[in-house]
Amino acid sequence: MTSGKVFFVSMGLAVTLMTAGVVSAQGLDPASAEALSATLRMLTDPSLRNPAIATNPQAGAIDQQVQAMVGAEPLRQEFYALSAQIFEELTRNSGGDVRKMSEALERAKSDPAAFAAMLSPATLQRLRELSIKISDQRR
Repeated sequence: MTSGKVFFVSMGLAVTLMTAGVVSAQGLDPASAEALSATLRMLTDPSLRNPAIATNPQAGAIDQQVQAMVGAEPLRQEFYALSAQIFEELTRNSGGDVRKMSEALERAKSDPAAFAAMLSPATLQRLRELSIKISDQRR
């Protein structure tokens, strides 16, 4: 399992689950900050995440990929916590501009290293560690 695969699945889920208008081009005004906070809570709290996944076919399909990729439930929860962390950094690094976020994700498909350079060292380390745990589990 590569950290790139973990990253793309996590971002796909975060973007799918976020509601339209979560963040605005003007940055993280109070309403946008609250919407970001709500999205992060949903990603990290299974009691909020599971109903959201159940009612969104795209999110359900991505969650099935997550489950197939990570296997055990503790790794699934760790995956979603990392997804929230990456999504928060992406949101803040783009100033909350959804267009910039989408462009960054699109560029990441062909140049994941450039996207990774946007992430904090702590997030990159966490991504590496989760990738290793997933790989080790599959052995």
